[in-house]
Amino acid sequence: RAPAGSGAGSRGVGGSRARPPHSASRAPSRSPASAANSCGAGGRGRGGAALRLAAELSAPSGASWPSLALSLRLRGQPGPRPAGPGQATCPAGNAGPRRNSRPGPPPVRRGAAIRQILRGPQPGGPGDGAGAGPLPLLALWTPAAAHPLPAQGFFASFSGLVPRNGDTFGWRNLTCPACKSLFTVLDFGLQKENNVARVGSLATRLCQLLKIAPPSRSAVQLFEDDMVEVWRRSVLSPSEACGLLLGSTCGHWDIFSSWNISLPAVPKPAPQPPDPPAPGAPVSRVLFLTDLHWDRDYLEGTDPDCEDPLCCRRGSGPPPASRPGAGYWGEYSKCDLPLRTLESLLSGLGPAGPFDMVYWTGDIPAHNVWHQSRQDQLQALTTVTALVKKYLGPVPVYPAVGNHESTPVNGFPPPFIEGNHSSRWLYEAMAQAWEPWLPAEALHTLRIGGFYALSPSPGLRLISLNMNFCSRENFWLLINSTDPAGQLQWLVGELQAAEDRGDKVHIIGHIPPGHCLKSWSWNYYRIVARYENTLAGQFFGHTHVDEFEIFYDEETLSRPLSVAFLAPSATTYISLNPGYRVYLIDGNYPGSSHVVLDHETYILNLTQANEPGATPHWHLLYRALETYGLPNALPAAWNDLVYRMRGDTQLFQTFWFLYHKGHPPSEPCGTPCRLATLCAQLSARSDSPALCRHLVPDTSISDVQSHQRRPLC
Repeated sequence: RAPAGSGAGSRGVGGSRARPPHSASRAPSRSPASAANSCGAGGRGRGGAALRLAAELSAPSGASWPSLALSLRLRGQPGPRPAGPGQATCPAGNAGPRRNSRPGPPPVRRGAAIRQILRGPQPGGPGDGAGAGPLPLLALWTPAAAHPLPAQGFFASFSGLVPRNGDTFGWRNLTCPACKSLFTVLDFGLQKENNVARVGSLATRLCQLLKIAPPSRSAVQLFEDDMVEVWRRSVLSPSEACGLLLGSTCGHWDIFSSWNISLPAVPKPAPQPPDPPAPGAPVSRVLFLTDLHWDRDYLEGTDPDCEDPLCCRRGSGPPPASRPGAGYWGEYSKCDLPLRTLESLLSGLGPAGPFDMVYWTGDIPAHNVWHQSRQDQLQALTTVTALVKKYLGPVPVYPAVGNHESTPVNGFPPPFIEGNHSSRWLYEAMAQAWEPWLPAEALHTLRIGGFYALSPSPGLRLISLNMNFCSRENFWLLINSTDPAGQLQWLVGELQAAEDRGDKVHIIGHIPPGHCLKSWSWNYYRIVARYENTLAGQFFGHTHVDEFEIFYDEETLSRPLSVAFLAPSATTYISLNPGYRVYLIDGNYPGSSHVVLDHETYILNLTQANEPGATPHWHLLYRALETYGLPNALPAAWNDLVYRMRGDTQLFQTFWFLYHKGHPPSEPCGTPCRLATLCAQLSARSDSPALCRHLVPDTSISDVQSHQRRPLC
């Protein structure tokens, strides 16, 4: 059903509350450069609670289980280091800078051993045989590539609510016992180098059998060096690794144990809701672009349902005779966009404008994460940036870093990682490409950690966060996940300075806070609550769909105090219409609240655009206040909408239609799906089931969360 007033067509259009973190110390924030080394590069020792089956498979002939178990014993850990002024509290195991936190042989020999395992036995060498081959290192960290892991606490996907992905590769194909078997093989192989060939052969066959990753040599080479470096510095036991990847029901880990940022001793002002703007007050129109995902190898007519994680491209092959190939402007499948569609979007912005500024929250490259080089990523950055400059001209553009900008995907080392493994190559290129839009102070912190702050107009401060430092898919955080780059402590300093000046603040970023690692998410939630009077807007992307996340007071989790808007993607991935968002914001005048007043979503109807002889027409899909009957766009109105949709299935179906940019799945969204979707709108803090306790009072929250959908980016 099309939403009222939207002009869209029909289906054819294509438990108990946990204790929040508290501050260990209260002091002014530090500069990002000094905060970057808050806890150094310290790591943890390695444990090996191995599965007997995997141990027997990988043990040398004659080795006994007791001796094997002894060789994989859990080793000790250093204790926590107290926080100093302005520092985050470091968890146990992050005891300061250490060149090599791995016990055992010297780093050079260990690195060589890991490389040998990852490459697998050479043809004709020991262990070479049927099914043997290179161990796809993608098996370790590609889960976040095309199909990322859910946020903590969201242990299952909407099976059946997304297109068939059973033939693709990733951790969703992995069971808990098989995961522990795989990592036990790897764990044992790292200690028994004389068994490396057999370990590689066993792990390779297991990875291929489980369809964890494609048997691609380029994927091995892509991930190999960074993963070797991470494993040299910090290693998980099999149980810990599987708990991280598959959820706490499969194992426990403390690499990401709790930590807390420091808040200033300045008392929090009494909550003061913004005053509505006076009639005739200026209104700013802010264009919001996210998840463009340009695929330079997109090819019309190719198979949109190939076996790779990304299709509609050279190498996808032709479709079966019974199915059409990829459309000229895009396709409803696991496909990204050709450059011509992005150019059509930017050249057709006229009816949605004019714009006062642009927020652009990243993810420029395509989802072919198994075959990307730094040169590829830089080409995507410079090509699309040039296109944005061409069509937006003098309009200021403020970007944020997405998780796909780097290679390997999601790989964003904290600033204390130096040399060729650092992200300097990317941040420096961004600073050069975006220099016309950003002042010197913003370029300085962008070069350090990929985040910045600036003042786009008097009374408004814009903060662009690098949300990759909160991502559980960022494998570099296995070394140290305590406030990476000191970004949150820096954020506190920026917000306190804005409060002191009487300014309002907008925050932009890629990954939404509700999808972050628990400690990062809870600390961010606490910061938002403290500065609710100063924070006027939050804007994110990443999920590719149209949704939001509500923040509540920490004392009762009942009073809505902020909302993060999650805008839909430009890309079609997966089975969506291309789209973009425009925010109407209280404009630039003395005393402006700078809050969101309304928002509009525009799409390209692919069904119509791909018709023979048709030209692309981007049109308004809906306006939020008109379609949902909202009195305003403040947090309380969105909270009320969620609870209205709980009982009004027709209203929810409108939301479900717009959630997918006018092209929802053919499968209906029943009660469990509906409650899970609504629970996600209330969950701006990860792993916090108490946020949905009023939504599902008669239902197990864990049952509802088991239906929550994984992000598609």
